[in-house]
Amino acid sequence: MGKQLTLILGGARSGKSAYAETLAAQQRGTVLYVATAQAWDDEMALRIANHRAQRPASWATIEAPQAVGPAIEFALQSHAPAVILLDCLTVLASNIIIALPETVNEIEATAALMTEIDTLLAAYAASDAAWIIVSNEVGLGIVPAYPLGRVYRDALGRANQRLAAVADTVLFMVAGLPMTVKGRA
Repeated sequence: MGKQLTLILGGARSGKSAYAETLAAQQRGTVLYVATAQAWDDEMALRIANHRAQRPASWATIEAPQAVGPAIEFALQSHAPAVILLDCLTVLASNIIIALPETVNEIEATAALMTEIDTLLAAYAASDAAWIIVSNEVGLGIVPAYPLGRVYRDALGRANQRLAAVADTVLFMVAGLPMTVKGRA
């Protein structure tokens, strides 16, 4: 696969994570799995446990709910993976935005998320690995009824655009099937 950035977008339960894991497993060399989720409740704890159980035991895992770029750079000091799989930007964006004041506006939320994206892209630039980033496309549905939901949707949409501009390949998952948006599958 070599150094390249693949962004996998799609809706909830579209098969993004499973496809990303399949892509990562097909590569030669080690995989560093970067998990951004936090177990805030029993349902999320079960989801995290299920994701852990699905991953090969040989994959290294780091859990980084924020400051993902620096966490990856730290891991790269002792580990040189062939593939870095970040699952997922959607949860990372939520972690960043929920930590902001309740009165946050879209400009402030986007700025905070873009700072996170900057450090993520700096880690990508400093590594030799192929990267796979999973993110939801949340802008296809109903306009959120609450201000924070709209702030989140807009900030994540801008982050997805930023990553898509840099990515070598962008895939959009629909019902478990990848559609190539940019580059080649």
